[in-house]
Amino acid sequence: QLQLVESGGALVQPGGSLRLSCAASGFTFRNYGIGWFRQAPGKEREGVSCIYNSSGATNYADSVKGRFTISRDNAKNTAYLQMNNLKPDDTGVYFCAVLLLCGDRATMVRRSDSTWGQGTQVTVSS
Repeated sequence: QLQLVESGGALVQPGGSLRLSCAASGFTFRNYGIGWFRQAPGKEREGVSCIYNSSGATNYADSVKGRFTISRDNAKNTAYLQMNNLKPDDTGVYFCAVLLLCGDRATMVRRSDSTWGQGTQVTVSS
């Protein structure tokens, strides 16, 4: 059974950094792209970043490009999102997902059985 567990969220001041982790199990991790999404209070969930399975190529939403870096460790079945120079607009619950498509500007198609987990809360505030 496919499972993803997000962690690493916290309260951080503007300009600070966080690294989120997405621990995967129940499927062949190296065969799939992984994406990060976020949902701010009162807003729809949006794609943040994604990484291909084999090449490791990455895509980012315009709002985070140059500040966030996605990576993966196939030996540990874990994906990461390094977030630097955080802004209040980055506040939200962050989720990861297994992808069928990782497209330009973090346009993504989720695998049908990749349901949303609990996510991890990121709050950027002074």
